[in-house]
Amino acid sequence: MEFKNELARATFAPQRLASFCVCCGSEDLAASPAILMPFVADRAFGWRPVIIDDSWGLKTIQNGNAYSICKTLRCRRCGHLFCDIRFSDEEMNSIYSGYREEAYVSLRDYYEPGYRERNNRLSQSITYKGYIEDFLSAFVKDPLTILDWGGDTGANTPFEKRRVSLDIFDISGKAVEGDARVVTREEATSSKYRLIVCAQILEHIPYPSDVLRIVREAMDKESVLYIEVPYEEVMRTGMENKENKKRHWHEHVNFYSQSSMDALLENCGFDILKRNKLVTEVAGSEVHILQVACRLA
Repeated sequence: MEFKNELARATFAPQRLASFCVCCGSEDLAASPAILMPFVADRAFGWRPVIIDDSWGLKTIQNGNAYSICKTLRCRRCGHLFCDIRFSDEEMNSIYSGYREEAYVSLRDYYEPGYRERNNRLSQSITYKGYIEDFLSAFVKDPLTILDWGGDTGANTPFEKRRVSLDIFDISGKAVEGDARVVTREEATSSKYRLIVCAQILEHIPYPSDVLRIVREAMDKESVLYIEVPYEEVMRTGMENKENKKRHWHEHVNFYSQSSMDALLENCGFDILKRNKLVTEVAGSEVHILQVACRLA
């Protein structure tokens, strides 16, 4: 796969600490100090918060709580807001293997009391699948074969009544439901699908262009790619210097603007068919979602 321009191709090489925008490739970034939330630091690196006191014997360090530090970066070109730490494949597996299963929930509830109850609500199927189907209805064709990239159990995949097959690629290792079939990356990219779903995934991915390059291999000129990501509150406001408002990072290491999503898709060789900003409810709370449908350029 080729990027649209030399800058994008040159600057999208993976880095441990990002020095360029992971959506548009720009190196014009604003930065502000932040912390990596303890649950993620523990799952990814085995780093736990510590309390520094006199017993440490540190002459030039003040006593207090010590957390894992990082930076919030904002791209001045496309507006993308993101954490400078970019996880490796091994670290992503550490974070997401057994996603929302007992070991995951127990550790997260330890760091974030009340998470177990919240997880029980989040584990329920989404109620807005009908909106997704309406959004896509003008573009998808039968026979409707679907690949859900990062689709978890398949419970939230749209077109349950219309699809003729559903393949799921997901690193969590969860068992799938109903008519779904678990596939490897190699199996997924050896087929062509009418619809590929990538919902609530790219906000987690260190280099989203990596996923989109792979997804392209499972597409032809008839294929439609559906993407949805959270449209975070800080991104919906008109405030300047958003990097100063984002002081912590959790599993969502990318906060998208409409322009940063557009830039990412253009750089990865997609034509956008439709955009939408959906306001709906998840687990009893109002959420805002960016929706995009696209095809190969």
